[in-house]
This record gives sequence, C-alpha cells and structure tokens, in this order.
Amino acid sequence: MSKYYTRSGDDGSTRIISGEKILKDSKIINAIGDVDELNSSIGIAIFYVRDDPQIRSELKGIQNTLFSIGASLASSLNKTEPEKFIVGREDVERLEESIERMNGKLPELKKFVLPGGSEPSAHLHFSRSLARRAERSVVGAAGEFKIDQNVIKYLNRLSSYLFVAALYINFVNGIDESNPVYKND
Repeated sequence: MSKYYTRSGDDGSTRIISGEKILKDSKIINAIGDVDELNSSIGIAIFYVRDDPQIRSELKGIQNTLFSIGASLASSLNKTEPEKFIVGREDVERLEESIERMNGKLPELKKFVLPGGSEPSAHLHFSRSLARRAERSVVGAAGEFKIDQNVIKYLNRLSSYLFVAALYINFVNGIDESNPVYKND
C-alpha cells in the first residue's frame, strides 16, 4: 500500500525536483500551487464540457502541459531543465490556433462580458481567472527563479483560450452573453 504522507513537510518546508528544501510560502511554491489549482479547475471544466469533444480533448492536453509547467517550476533552481518539462513555442501556437478556430465562428465582441451563461462556460471563465492568477504568480517568481519565458507566454495565451472557449460554448448552445451594467448606463 502506498503511503500518501511523509511528515517531511510538517515544518513548513517542501522539497522540489532539485532536491532543495524550501519554505512552502516561497514565491515558487505559490506559483506551483496556483498552476495546480488551475489544472484542477480545468478538470472540473472538462466534466461540464460534455457536448464538444474537441474542446474536451484540448483541455485534457492543456492539463498535461500544466503538469509539465508545474514540474518545470519545481526544477527552476536547476541550471538545466529536463527536456520533458519544457514548454515550447509550439504549445503556445497550438493555443493560438484553437483560439482562431473558435473565434472565426463567433460574432464580433463589442462589450465586456460577465462570466457565466451555461455551466461549462462558467467553469471555463473560472479557470480563466485562475490562469491569470497563475500567470501573475509565475511572473512574480521569475524575479528570483530561472523560469522559461514560454511558460509565461503559455499561461497568458491560456487565459485567452479559456475566455474564447467560454464564449464559444455559450454561442453554440444559443446562450446570449450578459454584459456589465454600470451605474450611469
């Protein structure tokens, strides 16, 4: 039977891939945690995106890339990253191609959109907000740790992908977007 706890972190520290022990409140651990939270939220979104096998497949691929990003961040103290953790330009381009594919079917966006609509869209919007937070955490950690710029680009593009996917899901299901109403409108 596997042991799911080690007690080694009971002092508020953790070990990362490099083997180094660091505090759990360090910027890099916060970034890793935010990427993990984003990955979990995408798992929930996959559950709700039932009617679009292409988006489901893309989201599963994104989960794998996010796992690599987490490992890349955890190895950021090393001078060299294991090649299997590298996020490449092709990963960013894959997101861009998906955004363009969905965007080509959407009406022109002329106003801000309130997150929501359908259940799948709401979960995609929530994941988008977590992608933004993960991006901010990674940028914050980049001042102290060696972080590949493609990781930051990927997280930036991922938030755009999740936004467009949320709009697309609502559009194909005939759900109109809600726009914010300001006090003076």
